[in-house]
Amino acid sequence: MKLLAGQTAVITGAASPRGLGKATAMLFAQHGAHIAILDLRQEDAAAAAADLEGDGHVALACDVTDKADCENVAAELIATLGEVNILVNNAGITQPLKIMDIAPQDYDAVLDVNLRGTLNMSQALIPHFRANGSGSIVNMSSVSAQRGGGIFGGPHYSAAKAGILGLTKAMARELAPDGVRANAICPGFIDTDITAGKLTPDMRKDVLAGIPMGRAGTAQDVAGCCLFLASDLSAYVTGSEVDVNGGSLIH
Repeated sequence: MKLLAGQTAVITGAASPRGLGKATAMLFAQHGAHIAILDLRQEDAAAAAADLEGDGHVALACDVTDKADCENVAAELIATLGEVNILVNNAGITQPLKIMDIAPQDYDAVLDVNLRGTLNMSQALIPHFRANGSGSIVNMSSVSAQRGGGIFGGPHYSAAKAGILGLTKAMARELAPDGVRANAICPGFIDTDITAGKLTPDMRKDVLAGIPMGRAGTAQDVAGCCLFLASDLSAYVTGSEVDVNGGSLIH
């Protein structure tokens, strides 16, 4: 059964080969969706789109920190694809800084991409969703938002991802009467390009000791949750934050 047959999904920051966005795009395509991959470099987005199952996928350059860029890309996608049904706000960056090491430019960079980028892309597509009377927005937060820090992200990263949780709930409340849902995912320790090579064997052992399931997550683990929230399987789910962390938050 293809859960997204005939649907179109926009996924930001989805060009990284081992990233959450790319894994989500691949799973969505397997379930029949047409995918629009957005990333900073069009050539990177195009390379990712070429790996997807099926036809009709598109790739565009988009800087999510630029509101006008998001609006222009959204207009182009609607003109090209006719209708957009799903938005996954996946674009994000992190910095492993301590509280006193966060410079103004560090704060601006992390908050702009993670939090402002989520708002910008959502604002660009919400009028379209409202006009259609339907739409699913999936925002990428983090266990770092819930527990005040993770493995790599500094306090400003925790703040940005916590902001995404508040934004998601407020969006869900405001948009529900229009038939538009908004939910957030909180990944824990996931094996991606961001984490690759950053941990010594001892550090990795310590991290895994704090995960009841005893393993790192995969990008596919997160993609599966995105699929649930994007599809009609979650038709009565909005304003939620779903943990994908192997139980680390309860440990």
